Amino acid sequence: MRKEQKHEVVSALAERMKESGNFYITDTSSLTVAKINNIRRKCFENQIGIQVVKNTLIRKALEQLDGDVAPLFDVLKGSSSVMFSTNANAPAKLIKELRKAKEEKPVLKAAYVDSTVFIGDNQLDALVNLKSREELIGEIIGLLQSPAKNVISALSSGGNKLAGIVKTLQEREG
Repeated sequence: MRKEQKHEVVSALAERMKESGNFYITDTSSLTVAKINNIRRKCFENQIGIQVVKNTLIRKALEQLDGDVAPLFDVLKGSSSVMFSTNANAPAKLIKELRKAKEEKPVLKAAYVDSTVFIGDNQLDALVNLKSREELIGEIIGLLQSPAKNVISALSSGGNKLAGIVKTLQEREG
């Protein structure tokens, strides 16, 4: 690969990392072509991008990102694949699903989720349990709607009581 091609790959990779905001670095070495194709198909079905890239190119792309990505440099050994997703926990759920099918790989080397770095395969359960932005927004809206509904309900039922009290006060004065 020529220097210009490497520069293009690094720029495209860095752009993809910035756009998605979430990416996972995994080890898919020693998998057969059929297993790799199965992983790619499942990634496509779950709107997850996957790309096998040399570690030196990943490192150069990471250097173009904002934030503290230095801990990710230590995991760039052996064969690496990068999984991209706008949904923070989608790649973790996919890896977990593949593991249920008796697959040993992909192994999670590291994840970068909304500027937070997770190192090691032991972080997989924590990543699976992360809530997506949409789930969090839905919960917040639900929490905000509940008190508003209570206030509206109290006001609407209280309106009848209030009218009754005003009528009673008018009758007393009259």
